Amino acid sequence: MVLPIVSAIEILANRIITDAARNQATDIHIIPRKKDTLVQIRLTNKLIPRLSLPKDECDRLISHFKFTANMDIGERRRPQSGAIFFEVDGQLMGLRLSTLPSNNRESLVIRLLPQQEQIPFHQLSLFPAMTRKLLALLKHAHGLIIFTGPTGSGKTTTLYSLLNETAHLFHRNVITLEDPIEKNYDSVLQVQVNEKAGVTYAAGLKAILRHDPDIIMVGEIRDAETAKIAVRAALTGHLVLSTMHTRDAKGAVYRLREFGVNWLEVEQTLIAVTAQRLVELTCPFCEGDCSPICYSYGRWKRASVFELLSGRNLNSAMKAAKGEKIVTHYRTLREVINKGIALGYIQESEYERLVYDDESP
Repeated sequence: MVLPIVSAIEILANRIITDAARNQATDIHIIPRKKDTLVQIRLTNKLIPRLSLPKDECDRLISHFKFTANMDIGERRRPQSGAIFFEVDGQLMGLRLSTLPSNNRESLVIRLLPQQEQIPFHQLSLFPAMTRKLLALLKHAHGLIIFTGPTGSGKTTTLYSLLNETAHLFHRNVITLEDPIEKNYDSVLQVQVNEKAGVTYAAGLKAILRHDPDIIMVGEIRDAETAKIAVRAALTGHLVLSTMHTRDAKGAVYRLREFGVNWLEVEQTLIAVTAQRLVELTCPFCEGDCSPICYSYGRWKRASVFELLSGRNLNSAMKAAKGEKIVTHYRTLREVINKGIALGYIQESEYERLVYDDESP
């Protein structure tokens, strides 16, 4: 029996991923500098330096990651993305890779997605009343629900937790259309967008509609074409869930208008919009900020908070997007975070980090 020869670069790559996974990191940043390369991991909202590498070793490391993710090794002038799976301590980890050309060579960011990890449904929101409201939205037979928030705010995790719950609770057929598939779930049917093979968002959705779905999840509304596809799918009598990058819930309404979606169709289909943030909880063991060692014990130090725009408030927001002077009254993220701080659940520093208006708390 001939044992495979493991190169030094492969050992280094495995060590970097294993270190990040064991420390409960969400991302690995490989950043080129003039004289060397910095490897950092993200713990909650902080970047922690872990390693400094020579320039040549960094180039070989990035080439190794690109090769394993079936990316073009020779192409360094344009951004690329890929995905691979990696096993750490018996746990399957999904890695989503993204390269970006910079003035000092190519940089790489790896998102870590634990496949077995799933937030229990009752822990979805810091406040249980919001969890019940989110599940109630999925009882609708048709319409469009949009989950908004910045990258890393937990939108996809929330979406999958809700879909998994509704698949078991209401016995509904759930089909997703994603680019890429971030986590594998047995309870839902997942379709990967593959433009080279002709599976675009438009073609994939057309095929999904013939597959008798109850709920369709469109990975992300990134452009006008995807926005129109999501709205049209909701018009066919299906419940459509999707995500969008906006600052708050109202922003999604304005974004749909910017994309040029037929406004009458939006009014007929849009049921609710949520905005989500991951907040750092007050640690019972540490005073002030936690040390990296404390973070490595688990992700229970963070929780999601939501603002929900639905019903009359959503109708008012849509009228305001058309230029009418309407005042909406609903619990915003600012108010929800303030409530968490007042109750002692959320660190006070999270207000300054997550609330962007100039009003005093």
